[in-house]
Amino acid sequence: MIPTGFHVQPADFQTDQADLRSVRETVFVLEQGVPADMEEDAFDASAWHVIARDEAGRAIGTGRLTREKKIGRMAVLPEWRGRGVGDALLIALLDHARHLGWSEVGLHAQVTAEAFYARHGFQPCGERFDEAGIQHQAMRLELTPMPAPERRVPVRGPSVPAQPVTDLREAIAAVLALVKAARREILIYTRDLEPALYGDAQVLEALREFAIAGRGGVVRILLQEPVSLASSGHPLMAMAQRLSTVFQFRTPVDPIDHQYPSAFLANDHDGFLFRVLGSRWDGDWSPAQAAHTRQLQEHFGNVWERSREVSELRALGI
Repeated sequence: MIPTGFHVQPADFQTDQADLRSVRETVFVLEQGVPADMEEDAFDASAWHVIARDEAGRAIGTGRLTREKKIGRMAVLPEWRGRGVGDALLIALLDHARHLGWSEVGLHAQVTAEAFYARHGFQPCGERFDEAGIQHQAMRLELTPMPAPERRVPVRGPSVPAQPVTDLREAIAAVLALVKAARREILIYTRDLEPALYGDAQVLEALREFAIAGRGGVVRILLQEPVSLASSGHPLMAMAQRLSTVFQFRTPVDPIDHQYPSAFLANDHDGFLFRVLGSRWDGDWSPAQAAHTRQLQEHFGNVWERSREVSELRALGI
């Protein structure tokens, strides 16, 4: 069954701290009786967090990966259990560990969750033990790291706080700024390349200028509904057909990726536009916020690697 009604995204501990703790306190403190001072620890500030949200944006699940290569604080609200939320959280954490080049990760599983982790390939290590009054089993998983990409170190300016986007006009303005600031790469995660946004005349011209600038630039597009785009006469398709080495399309095959409800654009100059629901214009954007942009780039890269080429567009010569 395809998981629906929620999505998983990277979380910033400072920004999303209240949502992360609301889920963890509900599950660990209130439901399982773990002392509050044991649930919170010094690893939170430096860990990489993920959060699951329902369609209304409410936090329903959490997980984290610490620098010690340990997965923890996996929690899902009771009413969302058995619906694929835990699997999606764990997959996101494992993807991040592979991206970091790690060859293994470990965790302390509550014995009631041991079968869940075993289903994902984790193996038990040693004897069971008590932690916060609950029986646990240490487990580990060997990983095949992703190949490390060649990295250049750009000179970065100061971060710019994210600004709200409330309507189409503001979304167009954000896309224009991000496309014009891009050096060599633009990433777009979208359901159908929203014609009102990516078919706007100003946006098309900005993308054309990026494509013909001679810098070896590429626009990579993750498209959730390629069939509707192929038959819609979207104005970007004519340009993509002419510049097929610049515009690259893939479509998700993993059900979780295909049901991802958000939409975003990220460039290689630390800028992003993120809309929680791809069917709406409201969201936020920044021309320079490296940490958040890297999270989106990483998520995009992981989904891109497990997606397929868009055969539906071959008739258009793309």
